[in-house]
Amino acid sequence: MFLYEENRCSMTYMYEYPEYLKIKLPKKTARRYPAYELYLYGEGNYAEENKNLLLTGIPVLFLPGNAGSYKQVRSLGSIALRKAEDVDFKYHFNFFSVNFNEELVALYGGSLQRQTKFVHECIKVILKLYKDQEFAPSSVAIVGHSMGGLVARALLTLKNFKPELINLLITQATPHVAPVMPLDKYLTDFYTAVNNHWILKAQDLRNLTTLSVAGGFRDYQVRSGLAFLPRLSQHDSALSVVSSAVPRAWASTDHLSIVWCKELILATIRAFFDLIDENTRQITEDPKKRMSVLNHHFVRHPAKMYEENPEAFTHLTGAFNWITVKASKWTYSVYNDSDGKYFSFPLASHRKSYSHVYCENSMLDTSSWIYGCMNTNSSMCLEAADLSWRAELLPTTKVVMLKLLDYPSLSHIVIQVPPAVGNKYTLGCEFFKEDSRTVQLPVTHIFSFGFSSSKILLNSTGLLYNVQLQHFSQIYQAFKIYIDSHCQSLKERKPSVYRLHIPWSYEDSITVAKVPSLAEISAKLHIAQPHSDSSLPELNIYSSPDCQYEVILKTSLLQVLGQIVRFHAGAFPVYIVSNILLTYGGQLSTLRSTGQCSDFSLQLVRTAKPYKVEPLISIVVFLQGFNWFREIWESLSLPEVDAAVLSSQDAWFPLVSLILFLFGTGIAYWSGVFFSTSLRLFSSLWLTLIRPPELQKDKLITPSRLCGMISLALVSWTTCGAFAVLIIYLQYLFKPVHIFVTSVFHFQDSGHSKETSQNSSTHTVKAQSSVDSIPEATQSPSNSETSAEAANSLKMHTTVLNLFTWIVLLNLPSLIYWLKNLRYNVRLDPDPCRTTAIILVCILEILMNSSTSEVKSSKLLKIAAKVPLPLSVAMLAFGRMHLYRVPHFVTFSLLLHVLCCFV
Repeated sequence: MFLYEENRCSMTYMYEYPEYLKIKLPKKTARRYPAYELYLYGEGNYAEENKNLLLTGIPVLFLPGNAGSYKQVRSLGSIALRKAEDVDFKYHFNFFSVNFNEELVALYGGSLQRQTKFVHECIKVILKLYKDQEFAPSSVAIVGHSMGGLVARALLTLKNFKPELINLLITQATPHVAPVMPLDKYLTDFYTAVNNHWILKAQDLRNLTTLSVAGGFRDYQVRSGLAFLPRLSQHDSALSVVSSAVPRAWASTDHLSIVWCKELILATIRAFFDLIDENTRQITEDPKKRMSVLNHHFVRHPAKMYEENPEAFTHLTGAFNWITVKASKWTYSVYNDSDGKYFSFPLASHRKSYSHVYCENSMLDTSSWIYGCMNTNSSMCLEAADLSWRAELLPTTKVVMLKLLDYPSLSHIVIQVPPAVGNKYTLGCEFFKEDSRTVQLPVTHIFSFGFSSSKILLNSTGLLYNVQLQHFSQIYQAFKIYIDSHCQSLKERKPSVYRLHIPWSYEDSITVAKVPSLAEISAKLHIAQPHSDSSLPELNIYSSPDCQYEVILKTSLLQVLGQIVRFHAGAFPVYIVSNILLTYGGQLSTLRSTGQCSDFSLQLVRTAKPYKVEPLISIVVFLQGFNWFREIWESLSLPEVDAAVLSSQDAWFPLVSLILFLFGTGIAYWSGVFFSTSLRLFSSLWLTLIRPPELQKDKLITPSRLCGMISLALVSWTTCGAFAVLIIYLQYLFKPVHIFVTSVFHFQDSGHSKETSQNSSTHTVKAQSSVDSIPEATQSPSNSETSAEAANSLKMHTTVLNLFTWIVLLNLPSLIYWLKNLRYNVRLDPDPCRTTAIILVCILEILMNSSTSEVKSSKLLKIAAKVPLPLSVAMLAFGRMHLYRVPHFVTFSLLLHVLCCFV
């Protein structure tokens, strides 16, 4: 999880104090959405000028994400203001921001629809502010961070929303594909509605240009694979990139730094200014131009200022010396040259021997530098095609690679070297055959565990190598690549650039290394290779001409595990609860067969076996590949197995479930240890402070308990279900402590009263020993039975409490949301766990007062002991991508336990 690059982003700073002007909303809107607000960002004089709201700029609306602040707009707003100052406010942008009250919308989906409708109202309010202006906008550009990007996409699902109100949408680290933690049905339903609309109405969305920027491996909250827009969306209007591949940024960002990463914000603002139409002074209505600008700034930057229609031919002017170069390899160092030069490379002599020409220039200015001539007679030409638009900007150089067959009419390549006073840079060109510079390196198997390696030595001394990585296509593959460079002399050289290029998605990563050196690169994927794609990932080495390079590739076991955690950490609660549920069933089974409840840790080792649950799920997933089985499955109205969905997304492989199950077993084991240790600590504290009452056996349902049950059910119905669940959980928490303390105290009081009176401190020490370790020889038969009964009840209650803890944790987000919005509304609406909470309150109110003696003789105990196994299978089959289903399975199991107390 933590093997990722250091933060290479620079912080953005405000030059003047940021101000947020609250925009007055219509009374109806303000009354309907009391928790939400709309602000206009400003600084210094600009903020003062805008206080009367006579706006003349281009409106951009920023939408914060999960628990995000409206103040996060300041990085975009401040840099846009500085850029506007550079062009003397010929064009400028007005940045608006929505205050969503920092709601936890990534974990509670009940407010997503409300947020979407509020944003629609905000857009209408913003456009009204420009009503009487000369260049009044008809649409708003939106920048959405995290869940704010999803809310922006959801606007198009509203019945009365006009799609022409948005023409540009930029999302930052937004999980478009699926929720990170699907904790309630409202969240998953919202995602389904948005993604289905975008797929089915793709043709209608062509006028909307969408850019999704993912954070890369530093973003451990939203993995980049989730931030790629659905593949069925139109490729000519949607673009998804990872920040590590964005030109002039080349840096991975974490989930929060993506909103202030200076390099990324600069790219965004440059794109905004290039999108302006000079005639309307607003963002262009031409979708092709919008995509062209976004590609220029976010995909491939030619190291030139953006031009919509660059001139096809350029006049080569100036009193420059013309020098003809006939060699196939050429390098030139420029330092304080007072005379300009044109280096001309005749192509006729090279076409037969070579397939490509590659040129590089370490002067990172934005002027043209490479041209193609069509003169057949002379080595000089006055008019030439500007090939600089074919260049690509890299961190230390700009490069051009041309396939000679694609340019049959060219007679010469010309490199322009202008006078350089005080500048020092190098140029180089070489002609080569593609085969000679492309080598294939098979990656090591995942089960080699890093003990074996693949090596290749690049013997020739060229400027460029392409190392194709064979069989590297799955998300669970992860490698360390070492590049060892050796040079013939110790002279100063420009750094080498190593680029890991993934052809099926824009997720390249770039490493700059000194030469000679040993560089280490991590190779892993955000998206698996599509089945229709046969291209190979490449390691591009932009090298020094007199150096040799050795490439060594090894499987990284730690990073393989990191990939599994990155892609499937959200499913951990399902595997943990599944293990605890299997243990719970095992304890009921031993209670039925031996009359004793086994210890949690021992029963976990005995019962929680992956082969009990996994094979059945794998068989179902396999059978779902057949139409007849799918028809039967659908006729039974059963939901799709989550593993099948993950397989269709290429995010699943057979062993991952086993690894996750083992992780779940480990966490379940230590949670059991934590509970028993906490129990003893609380018990010893209680024992030293309070003399406990005698343990009495009472009726399961009494009038006072019935009143408590009804009261909590009313709390659940009128306020928040998770709040009622938390109250009953805190009540239940004292039950095992009470049993433990009472049993230990009364045994010590009856059998060792003299000893305890001599040394009062032994109370605490003995309280820390387990009840079932009390020697029965010192007890009467009735005391022995009571002690054994207490030990059994204690173990059972501890396991139930362990299960119930995970239900509380899964419902916690809706409780936090309710508490934050309590001043606006007492009742949480919609409430994802209201019904479940009422059922759980009734179950646990009875269960906390039960003991194993009532359960032992039950006719239903056999069923109650066997049900947890099929429930665990169902939980793993249908709960991985729908965590909100987990409490339902646990509740059903506990309901059977309660029935055992009566039947």
